[in-house]
Amino acid sequence: MNRNIFVLALSQALGMSGAPMMVLLGGIIGVELAPDRSWATLPLALMVIGGASATIPAALLMGRIGRRNGFIAGMVIALLACLCAIQAIHTENFILFCGAALGLGANMAFVQQYRFAAAESVERDHVGRAVSMVLIGGVIAAFLGPELAKNSRDWLALGPYSGSFAALALIYLLNIGLMSFLRMEVGKTGSIDGEQRPLKAIIGQPLFITAVLAAMVSYWCMTFIMSATPVSMHVIDGFSLDDTAWVVQSHVIAMFAPSLFTGWLIDRFGLRRLIWAGILLMTLCVVAALINRHLIHYWAGLVLLGIGWNFLFVGGTTLLTRTYQPAERFKAQAFNDFTVYGFQATASLSAGALIFLVGWETVNLLTLPWLLITLIVVLKMGRRLDRPVEN
Repeated sequence: MNRNIFVLALSQALGMSGAPMMVLLGGIIGVELAPDRSWATLPLALMVIGGASATIPAALLMGRIGRRNGFIAGMVIALLACLCAIQAIHTENFILFCGAALGLGANMAFVQQYRFAAAESVERDHVGRAVSMVLIGGVIAAFLGPELAKNSRDWLALGPYSGSFAALALIYLLNIGLMSFLRMEVGKTGSIDGEQRPLKAIIGQPLFITAVLAAMVSYWCMTFIMSATPVSMHVIDGFSLDDTAWVVQSHVIAMFAPSLFTGWLIDRFGLRRLIWAGILLMTLCVVAALINRHLIHYWAGLVLLGIGWNFLFVGGTTLLTRTYQPAERFKAQAFNDFTVYGFQATASLSAGALIFLVGWETVNLLTLPWLLITLIVVLKMGRRLDRPVEN
């Protein structure tokens, strides 16, 4: 395996572990600290907003100081955020906890660039598999984040779950050391110098629009349902923290485990069919939610949601890399990630209020219009999604 891909996959496992931890704990801690329970998922929303706000600065920073130094900078931000979270729990300060969530989200803007670093480490024909291999690190993160949350919650006598964030801080320190082994080779993807088209010309391409839409809708639907799940299960329906953690872990595993074969699926069936499959699986997630609210229905729905996200997101990312020149990559990637994670932030912001206002079933139903729009666009694009683009 390419050394960069190995380092990035392992760094993905460590760097992403804060996200599933916050998915599990953010709403639960939010219920305890927030002045109103409808604000319970605000920390989750702010984590997404932090990621969306940092996408453009992260991409531009890496354009100046390089991928490795940029990734380390992101982890330093996350390390400081963990310390703020510990203090927020100790002092029962909801605003400070929200600030910590922003910092953890900002690091995720850097982590999301790992997939582009992987794409730049291989030949163009191998981009789909490289992206998939890096995302496999998310499987480890799916176990690591919730397990840290549960097993280290009492490490510190500073309040419930303060120890969880102390353990997470140690993970980020380890990841900083791991990133020293990353070696980016510009020669395989071309120089960052050279003629560049205006951003308007890049984003106006139908393939670019389709790529962004696939990634954007995958993240919106996934985040909207995922953010509401711990509150619906643990707070409203009374499932135990262990049951809730199991569902969240299964969901995150389902998001990243398919990456073992997603690259092969792209080669075998093409991007068009992969995106179709993602839309279908996300629709089946809604069906599971409508059947009942037993533990098995929560679990099945979130697993289907995770696999559907993987197919849509990997498909969109792979398609995106076919729409820009090497010299244009930082601004194209920055626009894509800002759009995707900015849209995702609206899902996190609204999930907490809507789960109490309209209920679990309606929250799921609200994803269907976005999936339908994506399906219509993909059908209109047809076989153009499966043809490699020569930039």
